[in-house]
Amino acid sequence: MNSRIPPSLIYLTLIFIMIGGFMVRMYKLSSPLADWHSWRQADTASVSYLYAKDGINLLYPRYFDISVIQTGFPNPQGWRFVEFPFFNVAHALSYKYIGHFTFDEWGRLVSIFSALVTTFVLFLLGRKTIGSLGGIVSAFVYAFLPYNIYYTRVILPEPMGVMFATLGLYFGVVYFEKLKSRYLFLCSLFFACALLMKPFFGFYAVPLVYITFQKYPLKKIFKQTRLLLALDFVLIPFFLWRGWMTYETRFIGIPLFGWLFNGDGIRFRPAFWNWIFAERIAKMILGMWGVVPFAIGFINSVKKQKVIFFSAIGMFLYLSLVATANVRHDYYQTMIVPALALCVASGVNWLWNESTFDATTRRIMVFFSLGLMTLIGWYQVRDFYQINHYEIIQTGEAVQKYVPENARIIAPYDGDTAFLYQTKRFGWPVVDRSIQELIDQGADYFVSVNYDTDTNNFMKQFKTVTKTDRYIILDLHQKI
Repeated sequence: MNSRIPPSLIYLTLIFIMIGGFMVRMYKLSSPLADWHSWRQADTASVSYLYAKDGINLLYPRYFDISVIQTGFPNPQGWRFVEFPFFNVAHALSYKYIGHFTFDEWGRLVSIFSALVTTFVLFLLGRKTIGSLGGIVSAFVYAFLPYNIYYTRVILPEPMGVMFATLGLYFGVVYFEKLKSRYLFLCSLFFACALLMKPFFGFYAVPLVYITFQKYPLKKIFKQTRLLLALDFVLIPFFLWRGWMTYETRFIGIPLFGWLFNGDGIRFRPAFWNWIFAERIAKMILGMWGVVPFAIGFINSVKKQKVIFFSAIGMFLYLSLVATANVRHDYYQTMIVPALALCVASGVNWLWNESTFDATTRRIMVFFSLGLMTLIGWYQVRDFYQINHYEIIQTGEAVQKYVPENARIIAPYDGDTAFLYQTKRFGWPVVDRSIQELIDQGADYFVSVNYDTDTNNFMKQFKTVTKTDRYIILDLHQKI
């Protein structure tokens, strides 16, 4: 079947997929940064905003949160040492030098561009491992899974990291086929970039590890100079960056991360399997019906498509290692979507071509499964785009109007930094100690979007700058 598909039709279909993938990600592009997981997006966007405003310093990324919440230490400079700031540089430069779109829109566009590159790479990888139909379906699934549509138009580093990792995997596969040094260089370059963003992207290399051990006996691997040099090229920047983070800030700017792995002891417990494989993969990502081609594809890949099989194994290892974070936050599953797309494509290819069953029935099943996968998947994520708290946006505008740019504020929002980001001011997203202690640490204004006990008490102590039924701003240096 694959050999009979005209190349012109293949590439025309791919063009439509790429255009369609771009168009669906433009949905609500202009929405304020107050949608689902806006707290994590706000932290990323803050670094980009300060780069655009103050200039780019790769070694000293900063954000607006100066509290102890994320790092466990007072962070008066607002250091933000997590992923290497590739995304933030692209975001800041695009906004500053290209313009036309708003700052938040450019953040989303950088992720969208990364997703389109990944879509094309998955086409190449699917075509190489499955065939032409597999390449098209891999690209289609990645481009149009509703879960993935949302999480590849957010202001987060994950879409760019996935792009780097899939590029690294693809060029690694090509290298072992052709043994050309340029492909090994590209593989190591993209994996180096991916690991600088998040070490978990190393799990994308599991298929390459398998191929290496298949190609070379264990005792000869350490004699493969090119492979060892490539590994050094990948790992050395990662360790330099991590060493710099630790040395320069003494953990002041590094968010607490021990909880990510198994902080609540949930790994492999019944709740782990339910949340990851039932609620997230089966329901939210694959829309229930995508499980059918996925399961077939995974089984089919065990013997026939080792790259796909070991990609899936790598993602299982990732989910198992980073258990607590994957259970608590659904954006952590962004990493596994390429492997899911390849497995689904393998299953679709088998259903389309397998001659054991009636062809019409099999192909109806393909369209029915993919259609319901998309429909049910959209139903699961449609609320992610909603803005439920416009008051933080209005209050942020008021702060920018009434509060000096260099002032530090207290903007309590249950520790959520999305409110702080709207103000474009450094400060604290929670009142975690006495108001006097915060003033002593540099707090100048108190901003609130609800009239709770703390707010009512502070209103009696400090002068009101401005007040509406939705928010209040108090000057902490003028007592009543």
